[in-house]
Amino acid sequence: MLELCTLASGSSGNSLLVTDGRTHVLVDAGISCRRICTGLKELGVEPTELAGVLITHEHSDHISGLTTLTKQLKLPVYASPGTGRQLCYRIAFLEELLRPVAPGEGFSVGGLAIESFPTSHDAAESVGYALSAGGRKAAVVTDLGYVTGAVLRGIRGADLLVAEANHDVEWVQSGPYPYHLKARILGDRGHLSNEAGAELAWTAVEGGARTVVLAHLSHENNTPARAHEVVRGVLERRGAAVGRDVALEVAPRSEKSRRYTV
Repeated sequence: MLELCTLASGSSGNSLLVTDGRTHVLVDAGISCRRICTGLKELGVEPTELAGVLITHEHSDHISGLTTLTKQLKLPVYASPGTGRQLCYRIAFLEELLRPVAPGEGFSVGGLAIESFPTSHDAAESVGYALSAGGRKAAVVTDLGYVTGAVLRGIRGADLLVAEANHDVEWVQSGPYPYHLKARILGDRGHLSNEAGAELAWTAVEGGARTVVLAHLSHENNTPARAHEVVRGVLERRGAAVGRDVALEVAPRSEKSRRYTV
């Protein structure tokens, strides 16, 4: 059994909990330590029960709560070597807690088998994660400009996928952002659009996933309704009925999601 719950998801902060019932880990800590701890307690998990934090990359919306969280709880922090170096530049005491893991290398935290895989983003060495226990698998992949073969291999066999659906391309193009920011968002090291997220979701569903959670939505260039509409349209045109063949949900921006169990 695997259970996943997002604590926050979006361009202003990201963190989620994955547990097999005994081992509890966070993926990212991009909200305050207080919010993380409150969310965990509401889920029945004491912060002191955490076994570690997996960091996807060093941008502030993924690590803003990490300093206080690790200072208080002395948690091991798992990250790619490139991300780890960036974290240590910013958090002086983190070196003793850091557990560098090369992308593609498997490792275990308690009862969870974990593998990271590289993603294409404008960060030092960003990754996604696949976590498995009891014959079930959840994959988390956000903050990427396009889907690579490594990502497809990483999500293969997932029962649950947390996938980026960051923006509507036309909304970005017609919006008020300066050109350089539009180019960053839409580029190969930026973020997945709703359409690209839909294709990733379809690949997972075709491979057996029965739950897809859309994540990291832009506040300015997307809405939950728009992301859901686009992804649902792609899935149903390909023959997967939402609600029957697959559960499709959007992670809330600033509050907990429901518990997803596979």
